[in-house]
Amino acid sequence: MNMKVNFKNKSITGSKNTAVLERFKHEKFKRGLKTSRKRSYIVHYFLSADRHYSVEELYNELRMQKSHIGYSTVYRTLRLLAECGLASERNFRDGVSRFEPVHNTQHHDHLICTECGKIIEFTNQHIERFQQTVARRYKFAPVSHKLELYGLCETCQRKKRKCS
Repeated sequence: MNMKVNFKNKSITGSKNTAVLERFKHEKFKRGLKTSRKRSYIVHYFLSADRHYSVEELYNELRMQKSHIGYSTVYRTLRLLAECGLASERNFRDGVSRFEPVHNTQHHDHLICTECGKIIEFTNQHIERFQQTVARRYKFAPVSHKLELYGLCETCQRKKRKCS
């Protein structure tokens, strides 16, 4: 089954996303939760955007599309996705929890702009290999890791240069 849902130039397609949606449906059933249009809309929108959202950011975007979706419904849906292992909750030094879909199986790291909050995902095999080398050198068995670099994005650097 191949599913496609469009939200203003955003879409979910492919078997990976279908598998994620099926897993979510199964997890809801296990918890005795009903399927609601609102919750389904939130899940589809979140997965199709494929970016980091705070509850408030997602809520504000959804309100522009569907004004009847409540903050608590967005909150509970993101929490449920995280509990089911379908979203990852991240905290980037600003004290705000953000969620990102985990259907993208490739490990990635983050560049976080301390000025505007922009989050850039990147992968680098050299860094990954180096981390493995360091772990081996110290006879350490890592179970997970994350790399977050904080600084100014290109746009904010340009703005700062114009102001000086």
